[in-house]
Amino acid sequence: MARPYQASQFVANHVTGIPRSGIRDFFDIVQGMKDVISLGVGEPDFVTPWHIREAAIYALERGRTGYTSNLGLLSLREALSKHIEENFGVSYNPKNQILIAVGVSEAMDLVLRAIINPGDEIIYHEPCYVSYSPSIVLAYGVPVAISCKEENNFAVTAEAIEAAVTPKTKAVMLNFPTNPTGGTMTRAELMKIAEVAKRHNLLIITDEIYSELTYEGEHVSIASLPGMAERTIFLHGFSKAYAMTGFRIGYACGPVEIIEAMMKIHQYSMLCASIISQEAALQAIKQGKADTDRMRDEYGRRRNFIVKSFNEAGLSCHLPRGAFYAFPCIRSTGLGSKDFAFRFLQEEKVAAVPGSAFGPSGEGYLRCCYATAFDQIETAMERMKRFVDRVRK
Repeated sequence: MARPYQASQFVANHVTGIPRSGIRDFFDIVQGMKDVISLGVGEPDFVTPWHIREAAIYALERGRTGYTSNLGLLSLREALSKHIEENFGVSYNPKNQILIAVGVSEAMDLVLRAIINPGDEIIYHEPCYVSYSPSIVLAYGVPVAISCKEENNFAVTAEAIEAAVTPKTKAVMLNFPTNPTGGTMTRAELMKIAEVAKRHNLLIITDEIYSELTYEGEHVSIASLPGMAERTIFLHGFSKAYAMTGFRIGYACGPVEIIEAMMKIHQYSMLCASIISQEAALQAIKQGKADTDRMRDEYGRRRNFIVKSFNEAGLSCHLPRGAFYAFPCIRSTGLGSKDFAFRFLQEEKVAAVPGSAFGPSGEGYLRCCYATAFDQIETAMERMKRFVDRVRK
């Protein structure tokens, strides 16, 4: 007798076990509400600068609507090679060491699928962007999380990484400045991590999508340190620094052999990134610095205000040195992250993301994105103070 059909029985086991995004689940609730101030989705509130949009329009007018090389437009890769050497201190051959991907998310997926054998362990730091652990699992790897502490300004330590290394460890994933904490790393700290990687023969995957949004100190890429370019995959993109989220353009740089392996997967799954988006990215990389500087300065103004407001409301909040997220501690209210975020949304119509969405290390915190208009932030902070006072009574 034939078994009754159930679609769920055909879903792969390793996919069944992956939770839905804590961010998206929360914002499914937000979508059904009116007049909500959102401090939630990590997307610039700026419109893509006109000269970048114009480049996309002009590409269409010229009939630039076909495929590109699997690696991406050579002109874009050449411009990126020059940009990376000038701004990050790493030299990559544009012909075979740079791959243009559909956002940094695809670039991350490609590198994990390219390097992981089933059972390989990948170390990453929490709190972190929600896709890191699921992306490792989808590539049949084993995610190994280490915690970043507020007392260390949410930086990761070489000692914590080394303590997590086992014979099965293949790579370490870094994301600085970090989503959701805004944590950054110093050159000295990265030097120690580089030595751990060399000592244990590990790869480093570094996601530096927020690097241009660094407010204090220098941004240092671990790929630029002595002996590290050969064992580092450098990931970056255009979404945050150039307000180009919808263009979906990211890139990966690294050793020839790993970029080649990534390209094989890319050519059979995605083929190439949109040529129109690549043309826009080329314009951004050539003439977008002034736009980025202007946006960073405005984010810095908002950062200073929102952090001051949280501290004045009695919620301890460290000053993020990068990205555009504040990560206040809400433990003093006696509420868990999800309860706090849900009640704040229901009672004050302000959406923020529970820290627990970014891993167990994020429990007790709230992620508030300040890529939101200043007047909206002001109103949200007034409501936050009112809410916290009411909860504590």
